[in-house]
Amino acid sequence: MLFTPQKYKIKDQPEVPFIDKQEILDLLEEFSNPTTEQVEEVINQSLSLNRLSMQQVAVLLNSCTDYNHRKLITNAAKNLKKEVYGERIVIFAPLYVGNYCINNCSYCGFKISNKQAVRKSLSDVELQQEVSELEKEGQKRLILVYGEHPKYSPEYIAHTVKLVYNQHSKSEGSDRINRVNINAAPLDTDGFRVVKESGIGTYQIFQETYDTEVYERFHLSGQKRDFNYRLTAMDRAMEAGIDDVGLGVLFGLGEWKFDVMALIRHTNHLEACYNVGPHTISFPRIKQASNNKNLELQNVSDDDFKMLIAILRLAVPYTGLILTAREPIALRNKLIEFGISQIDAGTKLEIGGYSDKNEEQDIDKEQFELGDNRTLEQTISELIEQGQIPSFCTACYRKGRTGEHFMEFSTKGFIKRFCTPNALLTFAEYIERYATQETKERGWLLIESKLNAFDEKLRDDMVSKLNSIRDGQSDLLL
Repeated sequence: MLFTPQKYKIKDQPEVPFIDKQEILDLLEEFSNPTTEQVEEVINQSLSLNRLSMQQVAVLLNSCTDYNHRKLITNAAKNLKKEVYGERIVIFAPLYVGNYCINNCSYCGFKISNKQAVRKSLSDVELQQEVSELEKEGQKRLILVYGEHPKYSPEYIAHTVKLVYNQHSKSEGSDRINRVNINAAPLDTDGFRVVKESGIGTYQIFQETYDTEVYERFHLSGQKRDFNYRLTAMDRAMEAGIDDVGLGVLFGLGEWKFDVMALIRHTNHLEACYNVGPHTISFPRIKQASNNKNLELQNVSDDDFKMLIAILRLAVPYTGLILTAREPIALRNKLIEFGISQIDAGTKLEIGGYSDKNEEQDIDKEQFELGDNRTLEQTISELIEQGQIPSFCTACYRKGRTGEHFMEFSTKGFIKRFCTPNALLTFAEYIERYATQETKERGWLLIESKLNAFDEKLRDDMVSKLNSIRDGQSDLLL
């Protein structure tokens, strides 16, 4: 073995800051000229479904300038994605509940100093209208997004989550949101307990950048300026019993290789303290937003973006990777094969945007510009063309496969065994209830082609359930 994990043994403590900038820089320097033998050893470790160490990730990051090494990495990421996740893409929609904010983050359209921003919080009725529109389109999974402001207290967040769940409390699956995740400001432990009681799925928040100097330059005032309070937010969420958390970086602020390493360091921390890594990792690239011009950015090229996705897939095989609608359509379609497992579709960023049906983007009402404005139906149509299974599945969450229990399955590569059948069932329900006739016909052809990969017993069970869906039943799970 080229690497000695004992050298990098993690001895973290809960709620204690853990990012050591020099440690990350030293690792990148130590493995600055990797050999093909080293790259292949790291890849083989990942393909055995073992999570990579920081030094192993450093090897992959430093291989990005070599064409042959890049091909080794991207091909391995494709294979690993297919092995663990199969040919499925989980679909969700973001729903912005309010954009009041006390922070002054120079890159964000919601910043307090942006007087051009149109501020609004959805009323209960407006929130229910938004949810109704999303349900009519066939959405089953939402992430509620809140500005960082006292208006959006733990009690308020819990109230809005319950509103979403309770809107169709008597329904048995048709036109019903089954999973609500949230993206909200860091809370104290008691605040996270309040939010957990509302039944949220994943708590997501991005560190934006893990480089403290860069962080300070972009975060000018407000609670978000406190780097360590944000860094330890996931600890407090875990302490409160929220065992599904989502990490993320806004790429373009700091040096991208450093932030990839820091994401792995954050993963190490969560595993060391709680035996649970991140449920998801997001990696949006900074985009134009209202009043955010003349920023000193470190833009990430499309080629480097592809590499960071492939490396993250190899580094954390069990973690869902989320690609957002910030990216243009053609690039999104291409990047899916390198490790993406979740995308948003039919996305509207304007507060109340799903109800007003306005096709024109107004950047003063949005957090940033979108690169993909396709409808949910259009996105699904293109996924079918690629042979991907659009999935609205929420089975793991509803059957208690979260947190450490989720890790028991996913780290051994068993998720495909659970997820592919359930993905097909949820997709069948979508095309029967919400799709156009053309999409419906193409969708059933896709489903029938995927059934051939199952053993006889599972195939017979699936055929029975699919026939029941054709007959009008819904919310059928394995």
